[in-house]
Amino acid sequence: MQIIVSHESDQEPLPLAELGWSVFFDDQLDQVEARLARMRVATVHRARVTAESQTGPVRLNLPSQANTADYAVGDWLLVEPDTRMPLRRLERRTTLQRRTEGGQAPQLIAANVDTLFIVTSCNDDLNVARLERYLALAHESGTTPVIILTKADQVADTGPWRDQVSGLQRGLEVVILDATAPEAAAALAPWCAVGQTVALVGSSGVGKSSLLNTLCGKAPDEAQLTGSIREADGKGRHTTTSRSLHRIVGGGWAIDTPGIRTLHASDLSIGLDLVFAEIAELAPECHFRDCTHDHEPGCAVQAAVAAGRLDPARLERWRKLVDENRSNTPVQSGPRGNKQTKTSSKRS
Repeated sequence: MQIIVSHESDQEPLPLAELGWSVFFDDQLDQVEARLARMRVATVHRARVTAESQTGPVRLNLPSQANTADYAVGDWLLVEPDTRMPLRRLERRTTLQRRTEGGQAPQLIAANVDTLFIVTSCNDDLNVARLERYLALAHESGTTPVIILTKADQVADTGPWRDQVSGLQRGLEVVILDATAPEAAAALAPWCAVGQTVALVGSSGVGKSSLLNTLCGKAPDEAQLTGSIREADGKGRHTTTSRSLHRIVGGGWAIDTPGIRTLHASDLSIGLDLVFAEIAELAPECHFRDCTHDHEPGCAVQAAVAAGRLDPARLERWRKLVDENRSNTPVQSGPRGNKQTKTSSKRS
């Protein structure tokens, strides 16, 4: 059923599938809700939320008690067509979120993302420990990670940069490009097909905004602001200040995000095991079930390090992330029916 919002333009209604709708969301509807418009959250601000409808952008009228922090860019909403008021948010297929320092609840980054473009650059910004965090975040959310190395035009040989990231996960896709070149869109086309959604994450100054402008074919007056990195420390300046949904020329959708300075490891259950699969697979061979892979006798992981089959630096990064995740992830404690959420006081 096609819902047309009368106040929008006369353009041909966009099929829901092209907005990213799928059977997953269809299965959540009941017969009464069939008359409601299905819209996708495009921007979230402190006091307002906009959405993409089948006929164009819509500013939603939120209920008085609504909290915009409960909405994520990429969410699907059932909206009353006449009032533009959202009545229900559909269950998310994937959820990208992170826990901030001192935050009681995770901060939503994006929802219903198929592929996470983890953007870094061929310069001093490249940090393998940070990339491993992003990879764990992607797997925990249910999205497929792809590492994109930008600024390929600024180095004589991209091989050393690829070598630093290609071994961070088995089967990891790595794409090297110039974010401003038209060829960049073609290189990323396999993940940007009609109905597909990608999210761009990474530090400031690595070329996320430039890449978004290229993917979306934005005219100069529509383009996201871009900023260069500082010569002194290779750090970027923030140019994206909020999350937003954009139409990709090839038919997909891209969610731009602000540069993340600090990504804490928290709420990870399977993400670390998927990124550090070689360690997770060795663990059952250890003599002790709760082996920390540090000093215990009969440790299969330490044996692999001694034999040169496992990089000790990678093991150390794994250990740091495990400790940090344990410290930052809230646990339920207390008697049944009166449980409280607490985080460990230990900090790595």
